Amino acid sequence: MKILVGGGCGYIGSHTVVELLTSGYEVVIVDNFYNSSRDVLDRISKICDKKISFYEGDICDKEFLRDVFSKEKIDSVIHFAGYKAVGESVAKPIMYYRNNIDSTLTLLEVMEEYGVYNLVFSSSATVYGVPEKLPLREDFPVSATNPYGYTKLMIEQILKDVSYSNDKWRIVLLRYFNPIGAHESGLIGENPDGIPNNIMPYIMRVASGEYDKVHVFGNDYDTKDGTGVRDYIHVVDLAKGHIKAIEYLEKNGKISIFNLGTGMGYSVLDLIETVKKVNNVSVPYVIESRRPGDIATCYADCSLANKELGWTAEKGIEDMCRDAYNFVLKNK
Repeated sequence: MKILVGGGCGYIGSHTVVELLTSGYEVVIVDNFYNSSRDVLDRISKICDKKISFYEGDICDKEFLRDVFSKEKIDSVIHFAGYKAVGESVAKPIMYYRNNIDSTLTLLEVMEEYGVYNLVFSSSATVYGVPEKLPLREDFPVSATNPYGYTKLMIEQILKDVSYSNDKWRIVLLRYFNPIGAHESGLIGENPDGIPNNIMPYIMRVASGEYDKVHVFGNDYDTKDGTGVRDYIHVVDLAKGHIKAIEYLEKNGKISIFNLGTGMGYSVLDLIETVKKVNNVSVPYVIESRRPGDIATCYADCSLANKELGWTAEKGIEDMCRDAYNFVLKNK
């Protein structure tokens, strides 16, 4: 079976490609390197010792995408391609709405043209907005607090409407919680351009001496230590969830939604202390005021993914922190 992976050189995409190849799938990667690196292709090949078909281009470009589909016999698509920084989405909403929604619509049109109806979409726990109750279940109300979140919400609705319009479509929406960590080889991991938007790569840059200290935004939340609590999941566990989703598509029609998390919440200080402990490093931090829009606590109910996909997260917070630092050490 041949899987097209849009955004397959990105953080989650590259780890998913590794798991697909390891599981015996053929993979075709499409990426424009907006927030990824070309050398990831060589690193994936080194891990898996397998050849990958790759096309450089933008999924918003219909003619480019048609060319890919005409050359490759695609069975299913995993759609990671999209802008993903919350702060940037607030500053550049038009760019986010144009890219994230347009790329999805273009992909759907080309898939339909070529008779490809199996799709796994990379959604986000952002669609739950400000939680009224925890843990978060897939049937809870959805909302958003920023343009990035709204693009995920809008795309989910588009995919629901597409699914209802034609019985041929089989779609899985995966709502990620907070992926961190790296492949145990240290060859691929999270390495964003510029100042990281996410907490773990920022902690890593402090642990490696690149930055002086971590800025912790808020220590007056209603949590055990006052800092924000999130459901951190190892990126390899997350990647394996996509394999289960592809398998699920072969047997189930219409549209399904699954949370991918651990079902456990850890605070920012938990994360910092674990990084220090498992890697024997210093991680200075300073407390800043809360950021607008941040919430106190967020973690998943993953029982549906466990029941329907046969998936559960296997790696703990120490594995996540150890593997993330191993990637940094090997790529300083």
